[in-house]
Amino acid sequence: MTASRPCARLINNLAMLGGAAMILALAPMAIAQAPTGIPGVVAPGVEAELVQEGFTFTEGPVGAADGSLYFSDIRVSKTHHLDLSGKITVFREDTDGANGLALTKDGELLFAERKRISKRGKDGAIATVADNHAGQAMLNPNDLIVDARGGIYITDPGPRPVVPGRPTYVSYLAPGARQPIIVDDKVPRPNGLTLTNDGKTLIVDDTLNPTVFAYDVQPDGSVRNKRTFAQLVEIPAGSESGADGMAIDREDRVYITTVVGVQVFDKTGKYLGRIRSARQGANVAFAGPDKRTLYITAREGLYRIRTLAQGPERLGK
Repeated sequence: MTASRPCARLINNLAMLGGAAMILALAPMAIAQAPTGIPGVVAPGVEAELVQEGFTFTEGPVGAADGSLYFSDIRVSKTHHLDLSGKITVFREDTDGANGLALTKDGELLFAERKRISKRGKDGAIATVADNHAGQAMLNPNDLIVDARGGIYITDPGPRPVVPGRPTYVSYLAPGARQPIIVDDKVPRPNGLTLTNDGKTLIVDDTLNPTVFAYDVQPDGSVRNKRTFAQLVEIPAGSESGADGMAIDREDRVYITTVVGVQVFDKTGKYLGRIRSARQGANVAFAGPDKRTLYITAREGLYRIRTLAQGPERLGK
């Protein structure tokens, strides 16, 4: 590409001052360039904006049927509700560190607490849904998603710090069952998960490593054919991937929070681009009346970005 005449003169003048000065002078020009967006996902120039700060560690967002949003503040054991007017209120306190949230087909809220999966009934009562994986006590369940049948997929990486040799679980609680089955215990630190729109593929990420896995879902909720769905990009050498929460849109594009932003992949696992927020995101979910707002829970803040993409037709994530 040929530089314009004014730009060429500037470069020639700076070259006389030395390469370092030239780089420093041109850096702001590069930073000032408008974001290019992600085709079909985010329009050029659109950036994530802050909704509210003042939390401790936001997590677990899930969109409700009316377009509102629930999210967790795990270190103070609270669940918040963002209504359509933009008002945030405390929905539940004393959640025992509830992290991931999900909604049943009846609109009841599920919580991944420290040692169990719980459910808040429409009367406000809290009940235990599951507290083990095939008889093995839950360690620290992180995230969950409900399938079309009403079954629940759960990730349980255990608490920090990471202990070599300690088990981890991806499990499935079938509708009406009292005990989940283990569908994978070989992911080093399973965290975020989602289902494709047809419910035929389960996708799970790993907080420690850049590989994101896919599985074929069987009629009974078990899975087969574990394989690589995608490889996260630009993870700094020697760093954990930070792969955490996950969302999916109506075109089966997958959104994964990482140490370098929300990475977006198409349904084949091809990398499309990255969405950044001012703080490192921990989880994502589509909400709003038209499901064209992607919310990012990010440490002390809650962020959102208007999208071209639309969240799934199903309830929740």
